[in-house]
Amino acid sequence: MTSLLSAPRTRPVDARHRRPLWVAAPVAGVLAGLVALLPLVVVSLAGWYLADGGGHGAPRDALRVGALAWLAAHGSGFHVQGAAVTVLPLGLTLWSGWVVWRTGHRLGDAVSGHGPDADRIADGERDWTVPLATLLFAGGYAVLGALLTLAGDARTAPDGSRAVLVALTLAVLVGGPAIATGSGRLPVWVATLPEAVPATAAAAVAVLRWHLLAAATLLLVALALDWPSAANVMSQLGTSPSGTLSMTVASLVLLPNAVVFSGSYLLGAGFTVGTGTLVTPMAVVLGPLPLFPLLAALPDGGEPAAWTAYLLGVPAVVAAVGVIRAQRRHPTTRWDQGALRGCVGGALAALAFGLLARLAGGAVGPGRMQHVAPFASSALVYAIAAFGIGGLVGGLLATAWQRRRARASSPE
Repeated sequence: MTSLLSAPRTRPVDARHRRPLWVAAPVAGVLAGLVALLPLVVVSLAGWYLADGGGHGAPRDALRVGALAWLAAHGSGFHVQGAAVTVLPLGLTLWSGWVVWRTGHRLGDAVSGHGPDADRIADGERDWTVPLATLLFAGGYAVLGALLTLAGDARTAPDGSRAVLVALTLAVLVGGPAIATGSGRLPVWVATLPEAVPATAAAAVAVLRWHLLAAATLLLVALALDWPSAANVMSQLGTSPSGTLSMTVASLVLLPNAVVFSGSYLLGAGFTVGTGTLVTPMAVVLGPLPLFPLLAALPDGGEPAAWTAYLLGVPAVVAAVGVIRAQRRHPTTRWDQGALRGCVGGALAALAFGLLARLAGGAVGPGRMQHVAPFASSALVYAIAAFGIGGLVGGLLATAWQRRRARASSPE
């Protein structure tokens, strides 16, 4: 807290910074939920109008679809003609998380002048501004989620309690750091941590980011190679403008899920697209599949080409690259520190990917399509091995390079 103690805090005087914390925080939480909801409602209204010029149904039906999409982004699931759809549309979840971050960051700036000043902090007074703002912000966001559960009925049957719980969790885990960053507290707190903590966290983030980038590249290449198949799917559906819009939106919101599936494939754990199916670099067993454009990226059934086995080395390589790049910002010349940061960072990235793999799957329809998911447990085990080894190698290589630079720059 040294930067807070260096000088008395200057409090902003504009109206936005004078708002009471107990008012500004819950209002910001509700606003974050509404901003995330707005484009979903707009797309739903557009689809309703394109279907038949608004000749059937009413605008409130489209509004209900937008609310159900918001709830699905927070894990509620829903039912279509009695079949459960429990898969989490990660595209919508990421959109909601981004809105929560931006709104939380603005809230943090608005409450930056609240709390004790430097003199009172020096006297030992606790600064509860960020925790209190986070709880109030999350409460407002969750209350909006509870109100949106009224959009469900006996036919759609979303799990409202789960949606509220996920909304509360998202607002705390994403909104809390955003508020701390916007208020200027987070850099102060990070400065008090041992250097190994932010360095290891940076390595973990870099490893996860590079692995997801490699997975996205593989997915896009597979789609490009089988683009005629994807176009053929759309032509077979013979969709109207409303159907085309719905199919396009569904593909976009499920694209992050497909990237996670691709990441599990790269690790060798693979995934299933229906009961009794298997897709890995070593074996592909498929059954009848629904008409959906993203499924065109699936490899052909049977024994894969021999070169696909080399894909299993990609996760370790990208983990090493991620750690090397992260260590540029957190240099060290000690072998033990470089090795530990890389290895632990890789393990943390593996845990994060295992969680993503757990969230990315679920039921997408009746019958055998009730099981469409990466093999999350296997992906976690394989990721710990691949990211841990790759991170260790990357940490040692980065340390060797930084030791060499240190010797070259030291005076004789």
